[in-house]
Amino acid sequence: MRQIILDTETTGLDPSQGHRIVEVACVEMINRTLTGRHLHLYLNPDRDSDPEALAVHGLTTDFLAGHPRFPEVADEIIEYVQGAEVIIHNAAFDKKFLDAELARAGKPLFGSLCGKITDSLLFARELHPGKRNSLDALCERYGISNAHRTLHGALLDSELLAEVWLAMTRGQDALIMDFDDPVSNVSQGSSLEAFDVSRLRVVAASPDEAQAHEQYLDDLDKAVGKPCVWRADGEAA
Repeated sequence: MRQIILDTETTGLDPSQGHRIVEVACVEMINRTLTGRHLHLYLNPDRDSDPEALAVHGLTTDFLAGHPRFPEVADEIIEYVQGAEVIIHNAAFDKKFLDAELARAGKPLFGSLCGKITDSLLFARELHPGKRNSLDALCERYGISNAHRTLHGALLDSELLAEVWLAMTRGQDALIMDFDDPVSNVSQGSSLEAFDVSRLRVVAASPDEAQAHEQYLDDLDKAVGKPCVWRADGEAA
């Protein structure tokens, strides 16, 4: 399973007002393991950032002027995310900017390129209702150090979100394991309807174990002065 954790930085809040993406970062995970194969791009937006946005990411117009424009790297981004599940914190914000940039470059909308888009903010709100679920708050909740995060950078935020996502989704997905496979072939779904009970191994008690169990029941009978519940149920059956 290939997952991409994605983040962007922008010149402002709304692409319909001419704001652009200035940074894109993607971190790759395969089977819940970070691969180290990242995609990180600074982009020339051909405009200044709003003061509020500049205070968040610190990417000045002069710095960005020496980097490519989005249409020049659009195919690289498309190839990187193609078919993967893309995980974004507050996905609606990043997706509207990506859609605007892709449309401007004559490319398909972002959602059509991915296998799936997952909003980690919505996931966190369901998991922790009524609590703060910003990336900083989640890092604090899961004990992930973000002390080096003085400005919002897309690559650093993607790396932090990857750690947060692994922490939020840690756990067993299903109750059935393949005992013949030492790695354990765990069902990918969480639905009990997918369970095949014929796969459960039945382990019968040995004669010594059966005798020890009977002795234990004899001792219970003597202690309570009547047949224990297991023998009573057996006789009724």
